[in-house]
Amino acid sequence: MATEIDRPAITAAIRALTHGETDTVALMATVVCEIHHAHPFADWTGFYRVTAPDLLKIGPYQGGHGCLVIPFSRGVCGAAARSGQIQNVSDVEAFPGHIACSSSTRSELVLPVWNGQGKLLGVLDLDSDTPTAFATADEDWLAPLLAEVFHDAV
Repeated sequence: MATEIDRPAITAAIRALTHGETDTVALMATVVCEIHHAHPFADWTGFYRVTAPDLLKIGPYQGGHGCLVIPFSRGVCGAAARSGQIQNVSDVEAFPGHIACSSSTRSELVLPVWNGQGKLLGVLDLDSDTPTAFATADEDWLAPLLAEVFHDAV
């Protein structure tokens, strides 16, 4: 599904807003806000932070409530954290072990987020009430942007 998003403009805004910042939560809050308000299919956008071995906890987000805790062994977010691979799920009902934090979610894009030292900080989770909402172009845009923004995060 094509998205109407000005990726260069939102990238420039995120770069300007996060320049010189190293605090992980501050970076997450800013990135989430900008992406959520720019992406036409993002109904919930947020980070899940690695807070213990094999455990994610809710971080900054936009939209309705999210799940508070997600083990690496469950759901789309857990799969991204566990495998280190982007998960672009066009139909969450078909994803084994999907966690329904919201019953309206139909598709999901989850990207693992590392700092420059290779430490997994968490995952960025975009949920949509629209099936097949996220394109490969979203992956190709967000993965390098997250690597850049979180490079010096602590």
